[in-house]
Amino acid sequence: MTYRSETSAVPSIVLNDGSVIPRLGFGVFQVPPGDAAAAVTSALEVGYRSIDTAAVYANEAGVGDAVRKSGLDRDEVYLTSKLWNSEQGYDSTLRAFDATMAELDMDYLDLYLIHWPVPAADRCVDTFRAMQEIKSQGRVGSIGVSNFTREHLERLIGETGETPVLNQVELHPSLAQPELRAFHAEHGIATEAWAPLGQGSELKDPTIGSIAAEVGRSPAQVIIRWHLQLGNVVIPKSVTPSRIEENFDVFSFELSFEQMQLISALDTGSRLGPDPATFRVGLED
Repeated sequence: MTYRSETSAVPSIVLNDGSVIPRLGFGVFQVPPGDAAAAVTSALEVGYRSIDTAAVYANEAGVGDAVRKSGLDRDEVYLTSKLWNSEQGYDSTLRAFDATMAELDMDYLDLYLIHWPVPAADRCVDTFRAMQEIKSQGRVGSIGVSNFTREHLERLIGETGETPVLNQVELHPSLAQPELRAFHAEHGIATEAWAPLGQGSELKDPTIGSIAAEVGRSPAQVIIRWHLQLGNVVIPKSVTPSRIEENFDVFSFELSFEQMQLISALDTGSRLGPDPATFRVGLED
C-alpha cells in the first residue's frame, strides 16, 4: 500500500502549548471495533495524519494497529483519545490512561481529552490535574477537553491554572456555537468539531445543496470547507473509502463570504447529542 507524504496540503494550527495539530482529521466515533483498522488504514492512505478515538468507542486497538502497520513514523500521525466519564478522578484517570495506551499499543499520545464535563460527578478538576501529571511525565503531548461549556472551562482554568489546548464540541451548521467559539478564541483554545456534518442530517439541506451545485462539490465537502474557513479543527468520519477520500479533498476550492454567511444562517441551536450540563452516562446511580 502507498501512503501519501504530501500532507502539507492540510493546514495546521499551533495550540496554546506550542504543539501543532492538523486542521483536518479522521474520527472513528461509532466505527465498529472490527472495522476501525480498515477505516483508519484508508484514511492514512488518502493523506489524513490526525486520528481521533476514545476509550468508550472500544476501537482504540484497531486504531493503533492501523497506525503501526502503516509504515509511517509515529511522529507523522497525530493521535487523540478521550477519558470516559466513569474513570474521572485523579487516580482513576492515571489508570485509564494506562489502559488506553495498552489498547493503542503506543508509547505516547499526542492529545488526551476529558470526554464530558459530567458536572454531576464534580471530578473534572481532579481529572485534569491527573492529566497535567501525565503530561509532565512526557507521556502525552497536550491535554484538553470535550463538550465543555464556557462555565466548565472557566472553572477548570481557574482551579488548575492551565488552559486546555482544545475543546472538542458538537458543531455543525445547525449548531454553529458562535459564542463558545468566541470564548475559545479569546482564551487561545482551539475549537474542534464533532458531528461536523450533523451526522448526515445537514447533507440534505437545500441551502447546502445549492451552494454545492454552485461550486461543483458535494454537500459534505461544502460543510467541511465551511468549518475550515471558520477556523475549526474538523474530524469527519466514514467507513466508506470513497467518502473518506472525498472528505479529504477540500483544499482546492473556497467558499465566498456570501456562501459562508448563508451556511452560518442555518444555525438554530439544535443539538443532536446530549446537553453537556446534564449528561451523566457512565456514572453509577
